[in-house]
Amino acid sequence: MNLALVADWITTAGGAERALAELHAIWPSAPLFTTVARKNVHENLRAADIRTTRLQFLYRLLGKHQILLPLMPRVVEEIDLRGYDVILSSSHAVGKGIIPPSNAVHVCYCHTPMRYAWEMENQYLDDFGIPKFFRKTVKRYLMNLRRWDLASAKRVDTFIANSLETAARIERIYGRTSVVIPPPVHDRFFRTPLIPTMERSSYLAVGRFVPYKRFDLLIECANALQLPLTIVGGGYEEKRLRAMAGPTVTFRGRVSDDDLPSLYASAKAVLFPAHEDAGIVPLEAQACGTPVIALGKGGTKDTVVEGKTGLFFDAQTAASLQAALKKFSTMHFDSAEIREHARQFSSGKFRERIKDEVEKAVVRYGREARS
Repeated sequence: MNLALVADWITTAGGAERALAELHAIWPSAPLFTTVARKNVHENLRAADIRTTRLQFLYRLLGKHQILLPLMPRVVEEIDLRGYDVILSSSHAVGKGIIPPSNAVHVCYCHTPMRYAWEMENQYLDDFGIPKFFRKTVKRYLMNLRRWDLASAKRVDTFIANSLETAARIERIYGRTSVVIPPPVHDRFFRTPLIPTMERSSYLAVGRFVPYKRFDLLIECANALQLPLTIVGGGYEEKRLRAMAGPTVTFRGRVSDDDLPSLYASAKAVLFPAHEDAGIVPLEAQACGTPVIALGKGGTKDTVVEGKTGLFFDAQTAASLQAALKKFSTMHFDSAEIREHARQFSSGKFRERIKDEVEKAVVRYGREARS
C-alpha cells in the first residue's frame, strides 16, 4: 500500500495537528502534502516529509494562511498524487478537495465540514472584524466555496468523523454517512501522576485566544466569583482578554507539550465553554484524572460523562456557567475513574481504529474492488 497524507495547512499546534501527528506515526514514511506549513510547528511532525504548494512563498511573505484561503481550492487540486493508491486526508477545510488518481482510495478524517462556509458565516465575519462594506464580497466568495466544497466531497470514498456532531453535519451537508473515531490523546497524559483533590487549587482553561473559544466568559465568571483561574494559550485576542482579567486570573502563555499534563493534573477542573465539533482539551484533562466543566453541546457530549467525569452547563452565559461552578463545588469526582474512562480515547486505540477503517476502505474501494 503506497499511502499519502494530506492536510489543509500546518500552521498551529491545535487538535487537528495532533490528530495529524498520530496519522504520521502510523505511516511514518508517507509524504504529507499540505498547502502551507510553518517549520517545527508540532514536535511530532518534525521528521515528516512535508511537501507544500506554490502558496508557501506567499505564506512566508504574509505570515497568515487565512489570507490565502481564496487561492487554496485550486492549489489543492494541483497537488500531484500520481503513484499513490491510498490517500488519507485530515481536513476541516480544503484538504479533502484533492483530486486522487483514478485507481486510488480516498479516506477523509473529517474534523468538520467548513463551519465558516456553512453554519457560522455571520459569526466568523463578526469575530474576524470583516468591515461591512467588504462583507458582500466575502459572502459571494463563501457561496462559491460552498459549491466547491460540495463537489469536492464526492472525491472522498470513506468519511471518518471525529464526533457524532461532525457525523451529523457530514450527513446533512454532503449526504454521506461516516464512522465516528474521536480524536486521540497522547500517552504522556496518562503517565502523569494523579494528584489528590485537596491539593488542587486553581481552575484551568487551555486553547487559542479566538472569539468562539469564549475565554471572555471564563474571565467574567472568575472575576465575579473571585475564582483562581489559570489560562494557557495565545492568540490575537490576548490583549483584550488580559485587559478584562482580575487579580485571580493568571496567564501562562503557551506551554510545551511536556509541561501541559502536570497543569491538567493539578487543576480543580478544566473549563471548556466553546461549542467544538470534538475538542481535544476535555480528553487530555480526563486522561490526567481531572474533571471537565463544559458547554453541553458538540463533541464533549461524546466524551464527558455527566456526574462521573465532569458536568455540563446549558448556555454560553455567565449565569449558566456560574450555576455549574457552584454545583461542582458540592460534588466529588474520582480521578482514577476519570482516567480509566479516558483510556478508550488513547492514541493506541485511535491508531488501531484508523488503520482498520483504512484497510476496510481499501478492500471495498480499492483497485481489485473497482475492476
